[in-house]
Amino acid sequence: MAFLEFKGISKGYPGVQALSDVSFDVERGAVHGLMGENGAGKSTLIRVLSGDQAADTGSIVIDGVEQHYSSVRDAFHAGVIVIHQELQLVPELTVAENLWLGRFPGKAGVIDGRTLIETVRTKLKEIGIDVDPAAKVSSLSIGARQMVEIAKAVMVDARVIALDEPTSSLSSRESEILFSLIDRLRANGTVILYVSHRLDEIFRLCDSLTVLRDGKLAAHHPKIADTTREQIISQMVGREISNIWSWRERPLGEVRLQAKGLSGSKLRNPVSFSVRRGEILGFFGLIGAGRSEMARLLYGADHRHQGTVSIDGVAVSPNNPKAAISAGMVLCPEDRKFDGIIQGRSIEENIAISSRRHFSPFGILNPKKEASVADQFIAKLRVRTPSRKQDIVNLSGGNQQKVILGRWLSEQGVKVLVIDEPTRGIDVGAKSEIYEILYELAAGGMAIVVISSELPEVMGISDRIMVMCQGRVAANVDRADFDERAILTAALPDKNAAGTI
Repeated sequence: MAFLEFKGISKGYPGVQALSDVSFDVERGAVHGLMGENGAGKSTLIRVLSGDQAADTGSIVIDGVEQHYSSVRDAFHAGVIVIHQELQLVPELTVAENLWLGRFPGKAGVIDGRTLIETVRTKLKEIGIDVDPAAKVSSLSIGARQMVEIAKAVMVDARVIALDEPTSSLSSRESEILFSLIDRLRANGTVILYVSHRLDEIFRLCDSLTVLRDGKLAAHHPKIADTTREQIISQMVGREISNIWSWRERPLGEVRLQAKGLSGSKLRNPVSFSVRRGEILGFFGLIGAGRSEMARLLYGADHRHQGTVSIDGVAVSPNNPKAAISAGMVLCPEDRKFDGIIQGRSIEENIAISSRRHFSPFGILNPKKEASVADQFIAKLRVRTPSRKQDIVNLSGGNQQKVILGRWLSEQGVKVLVIDEPTRGIDVGAKSEIYEILYELAAGGMAIVVISSELPEVMGISDRIMVMCQGRVAANVDRADFDERAILTAALPDKNAAGTI
């Protein structure tokens, strides 16, 4: 019997019809997959479920009762919790304070600090999450923050939990903890809406599946066992995608980027490597291996203790991202929300904010030129938006990533692109588009460093792979020698190794 029902849900924004007459239902105790390309309407549907947005038409029914939300709090009281892909934690509060936020234990306005900490400590231990409840969220890794978000839903005994790309920042071990939690919640009758672009997870976890495309219901599978991966991909994108990597060989030039003996407070083992003109060098490793720390040292975002970086034989001043940009190196960071996009600002501003200095003499902005630059890269990178004036937070993750790429490509003389988790939380169609952009840039002579925790992605698009483990380079593998088992083995920690990040 259906426990959660979406009935004729439609939602429009200026210039965009995000959802059109979407209807499907989910049984009690089922894990229900929700898939679709970025911009297909998944996030909008989740916002409607959470009470964050009101549908224009249609209704939501939970356990036979039609819901009427006026706020997120109403949905919360109805037993609905949404764990968004872009985390909703307060960085300067502790883990315990975030988990109790809005309902702190205590009397007469006085918070019971001991209860606050110990209740969270007990619950985290019970569900297998190893995080200090007294630690500030800002001190945690992205993966640990994601686990805290998930713990939030478990703590309140929600009836309906929606998880939006929950494993995008998790290690294999953390993902297994999550999967065990989902199995436990399913056994207790909780409805789980599981939004993911990872087909392995969908087939591992889900009982049923709904596919959205262009805001409409493309397919509904009451039993996921009755469909195939190929059918789902075709239903998502409306076309066949047989090989999303589409790698092709290209001529490589002289060494463009040279890094020697890089180390810092978060990467104590010196790292050295080089990248040639036209080469895509992939960095693979488990979460905590030191990949992102290496990228930040390379770019000057973190303080370098030792080592040198040069581009085309010219040294780049350390510890200075501005110097890196001037030398022709740019970085697309791992965390789009906190380190990439500028929230509350338009696509136009997000693209032009760095390059505007090239066409703003005496510090006077040139709106006409900024609009022209924005339009150029919106078209070139195929950003899906009704207007360059659209707030960037309203874009899908894939389109936000394209905007960040557009910002750096609008710079003059980019020679080295460092891109960390290029397709995190991005659908298969958008992934293919971003890979094509990277290939085009490499073909033009750019040296590209791609950092990813998805081994198939690194193997699919790289000319060569550097494997990192415990803050050191564990292997350097040419494309002709790519072997999934060997690369993964090199990435796994050696219990006898002394090196740590």
